[in-house]
Amino acid sequence: MNYLKEVVILLLGPYLILLCRRVSGDQISSKVVINLAHRQSKWTPLMQMSANLSDITSIRSFFEFRTLDPEGAVFYGDTKEGQDWFVLSLRDGIPEMQIGKADILVSVKGGRKLNDGAWHLLELRNEGKFVVLEVNNKVELVVGLHSKLVEDDLTGKIRLALGGMLVDKQKLFHPFEPEIDACIRGGHWLNLSTTWDTDSTWEPRPCFSEIKKGSYFPGTGVAVFNTSDLPGLKTEEAGITVEIFGSWTGTTLSLQSTGFEYILEVLDGNKDVKEVQLGLKEGSESVALPREPETLTFTILKHSLVVNSVTELEKESLDFFSMWKKGMLLTFGGVPDDSEKAKSTHDLRGCLEKILVQGQVIDLDRALYKHTAVSSHSCPTEAFILAG
Repeated sequence: MNYLKEVVILLLGPYLILLCRRVSGDQISSKVVINLAHRQSKWTPLMQMSANLSDITSIRSFFEFRTLDPEGAVFYGDTKEGQDWFVLSLRDGIPEMQIGKADILVSVKGGRKLNDGAWHLLELRNEGKFVVLEVNNKVELVVGLHSKLVEDDLTGKIRLALGGMLVDKQKLFHPFEPEIDACIRGGHWLNLSTTWDTDSTWEPRPCFSEIKKGSYFPGTGVAVFNTSDLPGLKTEEAGITVEIFGSWTGTTLSLQSTGFEYILEVLDGNKDVKEVQLGLKEGSESVALPREPETLTFTILKHSLVVNSVTELEKESLDFFSMWKKGMLLTFGGVPDDSEKAKSTHDLRGCLEKILVQGQVIDLDRALYKHTAVSSHSCPTEAFILAG
């Protein structure tokens, strides 16, 4: 068979997954907006299926796609149980295709950025030896591929997956972070009628009607980092700063280490002030801070913790710089479930438009753990959301 025909099958097939509604058990039917963000693990696909290659007749697909996320896996497909594989992802907001066949690896990136928060009409089609990606009726990326290897007949199974891969990530020519905060609607796909399977624990979540940049916490779930993986100390005088911008209430962040726990919680006050509660295991205190601007600066000094240059907690017996370098748990949005204070705090609700650690933007997709309810790169601009 012509190798490009196989590539196109892998390229177009998985998008059938996206416009689906669960009808019973783990079965999926069509015509609903699908949120790609909320899956249980980084590389495990959100949905997957398999079909006979001989059942595939269409080589054209188009759909609407929306994201503010610069990076992540969109879909994956393979034949020969993963010997030949394909994955489409975003990198820096730009489409990237990676293909593995026998001892050949191909990685191609190009076209316009798609992570501007607008709905884009995408079309994928085959033109002879080329795969064409069209965005809003304009050709953006053309990939040509020719192999001198002996081609197989169009027989056997094709496996398709959404939001992850079915082969080891070590096979990638150009590694990337797979998690993506994106939605798809209005698609027309291949002629496949095979049932798409999901993880038994997966629950579909709706997409926001309108979005803006930020990380959305709905009042459930946290994002946990190890401080040893974050930017470190530059000078002792300046300390380590965590800056948060947005509009929210609830537990903003917490720090945990052996024998130490610190919780910073922002509670609704009157229209002019917000209350910040600072808690240690030994006790707590509170202070009123101006409601505007919606900015909180948390500074870690050698023996003290400072909020907005006003509130300080002194702990001469602790060296926070050493603790940060060795590794503490820095949690945004609440307290880890195994913490003794988890049940007595209020999980964050609202939009963190930007999180900076030592001036560097923090991507929640890089967290050690992130709850599936937390949206890494989008916040709603309206109180309502699109129903599935």
